Amino acid sequence: MANFQRIKEELEKSGELMLRLGSGEKLELHKHNVSFDESTQEIKVDASSETYWISADSVAYYWIHREGIEK
Repeated sequence: MANFQRIKEELEKSGELMLRLGSGEKLELHKHNVSFDESTQEIKVDASSETYWISADSVAYYWIHREGIEK
C-alpha cells in the first residue's frame, strides 16, 4: 500500500512520473491518463493504443519525468 499511496501523491504533485516495473519495462504516467483503484491498489494507465493495469507492488522505482530529461 505504501508504494500505491506514494505514487499517487507524487503524480498529483508533479503531474508526470516515469515508472520502472520489476520486468524492466518503463511507463510514463500523466495526471490526465492515469486512475487509481483504491480497492485493488492498481494503477490504470490509458496509453494511446493500450491500457495497462499495474499492481503498485510491481513498481521497482519511479522518478519525476521532465520533458527531454531522463537520468
